[in-house]
Amino acid sequence: MLNYLWSFMVIFSILISGFSGGMREVTASALSSSQSAVKLCIEMGGIIALWMGVMRIAEKAKLIDALARKMTPILDFLFPDVPQDHAARKYIATNLIANFLGLGWAATPPGLKAIAELQKLNKNKNKASHAMCMFLIINISSVQLISINMISYRTSYGSHNPTEIIAPCILATLCSTLIAILFAKFMYKKEE
Repeated sequence: MLNYLWSFMVIFSILISGFSGGMREVTASALSSSQSAVKLCIEMGGIIALWMGVMRIAEKAKLIDALARKMTPILDFLFPDVPQDHAARKYIATNLIANFLGLGWAATPPGLKAIAELQKLNKNKNKASHAMCMFLIINISSVQLISINMISYRTSYGSHNPTEIIAPCILATLCSTLIAILFAKFMYKKEE
């Protein structure tokens, strides 16, 4: 449905600009935007490679395992149905650490693995478990301390102070994550 909506808006805009004599501006804007998109992809590719490498080194150095053990009380509170020695906990911890650092793209692979492991624990394979819902809710709430993605974007677009967003990001993520966790816990209690 969304594809049809976007297609309609693009085609309608091009037709209107064609009839109003603005086709030159549309063409120039399309070429300029395409060039900017490719440049941004190349710049972000380097940043992604750097942080994916840092996460891989942390995993190989057993730093992720150590942090996951330190997160045991938090994981016990958030995911009481997941056994402490289950592989899902390591993937959940890795995902949360990457998200906490604002590395959304580095958080995706362990997030997918965490859901696959949580599905193995799920008794009803056709319905998401409480742990799966909690994990999804926390990820949707954008739990992060430092938004490296946004700082990178702001730097690449020439911001004079790309790190000025850190304090608002911390406040926003604190509020959204707290509300998300409270909502999920409330819904669990209501369902019981």
